[in-house]
Amino acid sequence: MAVGKINMKEWANGIRKSDVRPVIPIMTHPGIEIIGKTVYDAVTDGRVHYEAIRALAQKFPQAAATTVIMDLTVEAEAFGADIIFSENEVPTVNGRLLEDMEGVEKLEIPSLDKARLPQYLLANKLMAENNTSGKPVFAGCIGPFSLAGRLYEMTELMMACYVEPETAKLLLQKCTDFIIRYCKALKDTGVNGVIIAEPAAGLLSDDGCEEFSSVYVKQIVDEIQDDTFMIVLHNCGNKGNCTDAMLKTGSMGYHFGNQADMPETLKVCPENVLVMGNIDPVSVIKDGTPEQIEKEVVALLEKCGKYPNFVLSTGCDVPPEVPVENIAALYKYIS
Repeated sequence: MAVGKINMKEWANGIRKSDVRPVIPIMTHPGIEIIGKTVYDAVTDGRVHYEAIRALAQKFPQAAATTVIMDLTVEAEAFGADIIFSENEVPTVNGRLLEDMEGVEKLEIPSLDKARLPQYLLANKLMAENNTSGKPVFAGCIGPFSLAGRLYEMTELMMACYVEPETAKLLLQKCTDFIIRYCKALKDTGVNGVIIAEPAAGLLSDDGCEEFSSVYVKQIVDEIQDDTFMIVLHNCGNKGNCTDAMLKTGSMGYHFGNQADMPETLKVCPENVLVMGNIDPVSVIKDGTPEQIEKEVVALLEKCGKYPNFVLSTGCDVPPEVPVENIAALYKYIS
């Protein structure tokens, strides 16, 4: 029988009260490999995506199941962006959809039956319906600034923020309105939260991040987050330059990349939010040995384990072709 709704405030409070630091990596690729499928299969077929997540949830003692394959092209494709697919790599946006204010003004907010959105909603629905673990399921989506950058081209968007802010803000609002609609649909599938990936906001100063990212993410949080649905804001581009701005979104959780100084980050984050990170998914988890991974985990736990709101995680999505024993090494010291 499926778990259904979980009081996520109580769940987070349980983490803070626990003597053991939980592990919630962001990963789907190892699950795709476990079930013998390709990345292309997973990003185009919701059932394959679900089966990959379920395989990971059954194999490893993670504190939550995530339906996150950080594919930051799904939403852009729904808007009309051209996407390049390959068999075993995450898709990428090809070219630039928008070039000026006129294009932004004409841009229509897509319905939720566009492109691959139905497949991602299906993956979340299946995971929620078949989750009997008692652990929450997190969906994933892109953040407004990162989505706008994929539609307008990131360098051009950065310039527009300061030269044509009215163009940038109109686009950001349209992206936000769409993400709210998408997150409502994700919530309706029965999942317990969403990880919003906003890595491009790490390119901004704290003030810039607040103006061009956080005020829009806060709209999503205010509209979607409640006791039974947690928002975790992920920004792997943040090196400490925009943590204050991230906190102004009011999210229940924050996820940091391997460029962040986790002990310093924990010092500035309030105790009532979960703070997740930040083992390097490439140089450590993919390219390292189990012994090296264990050493990194121990070192991070020694620095951060005293904080009750700390959750051990990867700095970003675990890439393809990671040995299973490397994944297992992440969990060795949680019990």
